Amino acid sequence: MSRSITAAGARWSSTPARWAAMSVQAATAATVALSVALGGTAIADTGARAASTPVVTRAALAPSLVAGRGADVDFAEQEAENVRTNGTIIGPDRTAYTLPAEASGRRAVKLTPGEHVEFTLPSAANAITVRYSIPDAPGGGGITAPLDVTVNGENRTTMTLTSQYAWLYNQYPFTNDPDADLLHPDWWITECSCVPNATTPAPTIAKPFRPNHFYDEQRLLLGRKYRAGDKVRLTVPAGSNAAWTVIDLLDSQLVGAPRIRLVAANVLAFGADPLGRRDSADAFDKAIAFAKREHLKVYIPPGRYQVNRHIIVDNVTIEGAGSWYTIIKGREVALNPPAPDGSVHTGVGFYGKDASAGGSRNVHLSGFAIEGDVRERIDTDQVNGVGGAMSDSTIDGLYIRHTKVGMWFDGPMTNLRITNNVIVDQIADGLNFHTGVTNSVVSNNFIRNSGDDGLAMWSEKTANARNTFDHNTVQTPVLANGIAIYGGLDNTVSGNLIADPIREGSAIQVGSRFGAEAFTGHLWIKDNTTVRAGTYELNWNIGLGAIWIYALEKNIDADIQVVGDHFLDNTYNAIMLVSEWSVKDLYSITNVHFKDIRVDGTGTSVVSARVAGSASFQNVDARNVGAVGVNNCGSFHFTPAGSEFSLTDLGGNDGGGTTGPWLAPWELPNTITCDDRPPVVVPPAPSPW
Repeated sequence: MSRSITAAGARWSSTPARWAAMSVQAATAATVALSVALGGTAIADTGARAASTPVVTRAALAPSLVAGRGADVDFAEQEAENVRTNGTIIGPDRTAYTLPAEASGRRAVKLTPGEHVEFTLPSAANAITVRYSIPDAPGGGGITAPLDVTVNGENRTTMTLTSQYAWLYNQYPFTNDPDADLLHPDWWITECSCVPNATTPAPTIAKPFRPNHFYDEQRLLLGRKYRAGDKVRLTVPAGSNAAWTVIDLLDSQLVGAPRIRLVAANVLAFGADPLGRRDSADAFDKAIAFAKREHLKVYIPPGRYQVNRHIIVDNVTIEGAGSWYTIIKGREVALNPPAPDGSVHTGVGFYGKDASAGGSRNVHLSGFAIEGDVRERIDTDQVNGVGGAMSDSTIDGLYIRHTKVGMWFDGPMTNLRITNNVIVDQIADGLNFHTGVTNSVVSNNFIRNSGDDGLAMWSEKTANARNTFDHNTVQTPVLANGIAIYGGLDNTVSGNLIADPIREGSAIQVGSRFGAEAFTGHLWIKDNTTVRAGTYELNWNIGLGAIWIYALEKNIDADIQVVGDHFLDNTYNAIMLVSEWSVKDLYSITNVHFKDIRVDGTGTSVVSARVAGSASFQNVDARNVGAVGVNNCGSFHFTPAGSEFSLTDLGGNDGGGTTGPWLAPWELPNTITCDDRPPVVVPPAPSPW
């Protein structure tokens, strides 16, 4: 979401507790078996013997550890560090601005020209997706480089990789220029513990400053169906102009035949170009107008269509042949003068009418890909894959990448169902319900590599109400949170899988911030699983929780029920309740209830409280806890009466770690156990409970 992180003013003191990266032995000429965090075995070798049985993961975990959580997808994930390679395994490392930190599972394989990784297909497949990183151009803007793909040593195809949509630098909202000076010289800079314009002389900041958003992904149809056990090898050719290529993972799947719709307004009949040589936007508009008059659906057959502006949709059904076959791709186009909404660019996107014009209704989009051309973050730009206001509508089976936000909705609007979509490689959010979205469901979607919140409800000006984010998978959001709820009424976050947030956010955030309306009614957060969450907050120099409840602008006192959630391999805390230092005496957090929770591994505490208020805990079981179970600082007044934050023990709170039971009797209800930045103890990998 749009945000501005100011830096002047009071800050949490002292130096951060850093994640202690575990080392991985480099593979020698002999085959080396590596212990992996999923209960299986990985092989790294120089090609001397066949790899073991394919290791299929979900968010780099054994599927059994996340059963029933997240999206039910039609592809199999295989991490590169678990397969045969003559390259170098990098990671694990959770330090922001590093290649391993942004990789799924915090590990990947780095190849130099001539090196390869080889995946064994776990089931029949005719298509693959490769998640990768290659270097930026020296002056920014990206490069392209080849990657050879062979199956069983034959049928070579060369993919053209690009870093043109990766590699951002500096402070929010970032720049593509690696040599840029500070974008906001008056902001607090953690790296030098200073406000630069208040120092004499100004500190020197190493360049490039804060490089991030390293990865991209690319899909490839293999041309035929291959069997389980066949070998897909990715090789960096000897002549590659990329000094290195990092392979994070490969997704393989069996894509069905294109969907054919004979009775429909076919966009080809209205002049659309399936080869993408000319812009087809006008042809799409004509097909939509005809379909509405004749009460037909619009059909977009297989092809790559060039569309360089918004397609406005209202009371229409638009179907593609499937997201692997129907691809709608556009250039980002500069606007002179800017649009009335402040946009200085336009680009490909399907938009409902603006809410001020009544919004759109009865819109149904399915079965196509939207590929944008967004390479920088400009928050005023409307260059999202899907946008506007759409009530009584559905969006199903889309693949969206390289737009600013995959889907951004400005209400008021109601009854939207978003299902079975894949949203990747965004410059900002994956999906955002912004302002007055009600009675809507986001279910079974897969979001990876968003540049901001993966899924968000932002109740700016008007509350979002009675919405559900259910059984989605969110992986590797580079900035901010996996799922964020900013204010609202009676919303639900259930059954999701959230993995590997990188910096300045959590797997799940409940936040009173960004001008959001207050939380009212209830908020259910139930049966979610998070893994490798709880990131480092740059501006405070502290580690966050996998779930982070944050009272910055208002009290948080709605009925918040956190039930049945699993917090696995937490970098710092599992649960964090906090208010910013400058408002610590103004706002509190109350009426929060944790029940039937599993915490498997914390770098520091199970609960960190840095706010006034209270919460209850029942059947919260924890193990492998790295520090004192409860880090209770309250609002930092340290009164003789104890902390301003109280914990209520409702029973069944078991387990602990290095310092004993996580919820010890002596900690209740409000014993001060404040350690501003306790040492981090790396937890073991998650295992069956």
